[in-house]
Amino acid sequence: MTEIPFLDLAAQHRALKREILEVVSEALDSAAFVGGAQVAAFEEEFARFTGSPFAVGLANGTDALRLALLALGVGPGDHVVTVPNTFIATTEAISQVGAQIEFVDVDRASALMDPGRLEDHLKRSGPAPKAIIPVHLYGQCADMGALMALARKRGVLVLEDAAQAHGSTQDGRTAGTFGDAAAFSFYPGKNLGACGEAGAATTADAGVAAKLRMLRDHGQEAKYQHPIEGYNARLDAMQAGILRVKLRRLREWNSARRAVAAVYDTGFTGLDWVEPVRIRRGNVSCMHLYVIHVAERDALQAHLKSRGIATGLHYPVPLHLQPAYAYLGLKRGSFPNAEWSASRLLSLPMYPELGADGARRVIDAVASFRA
Repeated sequence: MTEIPFLDLAAQHRALKREILEVVSEALDSAAFVGGAQVAAFEEEFARFTGSPFAVGLANGTDALRLALLALGVGPGDHVVTVPNTFIATTEAISQVGAQIEFVDVDRASALMDPGRLEDHLKRSGPAPKAIIPVHLYGQCADMGALMALARKRGVLVLEDAAQAHGSTQDGRTAGTFGDAAAFSFYPGKNLGACGEAGAATTADAGVAAKLRMLRDHGQEAKYQHPIEGYNARLDAMQAGILRVKLRRLREWNSARRAVAAVYDTGFTGLDWVEPVRIRRGNVSCMHLYVIHVAERDALQAHLKSRGIATGLHYPVPLHLQPAYAYLGLKRGSFPNAEWSASRLLSLPMYPELGADGARRVIDAVASFRA
């Protein structure tokens, strides 16, 4: 029987091969490899897609997070609050601008930042945070209405980590338009993925956008004019062109992912030992990942592998328990919901080409674990 991969990028690229090769050919003929028309066009198109006034192309998603913090004025001595159940890029960005990492726990059902716990955190004694970074995990938006209300009440900046939320909406509003800025990753496995590294930041603030453009290009506001020091974090022109090809299909791909998720949801209804991550009311997820919680996660993962079904773990060790952050002095039990999720989560195959038949094969294999 044919194996089911966790993600099938080859299928996506086979369908787009001619258009992608045209982008590469154009870049070779024009020798426009850095900046230029492709980057400018992608920025305009991605801004329109998100509904954000400005989009700034960057080298990768980590640069998008780091440079967005810098453009917002976050730096040494500041404190930034995020969640422990995210990829380390979220916290790397905080550390690398010289700020202090702080964590709050998540809601168990959705695995998203818990506004109640954030409110309690903001009330505690100690330095007030300069910013919060809610993570739109697995493709659905954090509770931005509640989080923005708390942030605005206390004068706290908000940077959305939208690395997994390309095209997700909450109450009709698109991820990347709620906070003071947002960071997107176009790592190849994302819903909108480059054929290499790429990222972008969105914002409604013209000043923040201008600062981002300077920061990505060695602090230049014009050639050889450097009001500030910056970084080499420019979006590659060929990647921008490839992203333009894919962006035209993104809504269709996201709809196909949601159709796969609907099959999963129906199939797991009768399995009381399988607990899919809950989609919050008002959210339309881009379904970057379909994640379930099960008590015997490792055994189920091995069972699925034996039946030719690949899975993933996003993420098995919460950041406060990573050796890199031992200096924070946070022990097991500090964030029980994030820890509970990390011990039980399992990401199932999710990609547009999987289809209903592929999803049903996965469901049958999961059900057979306890048959």
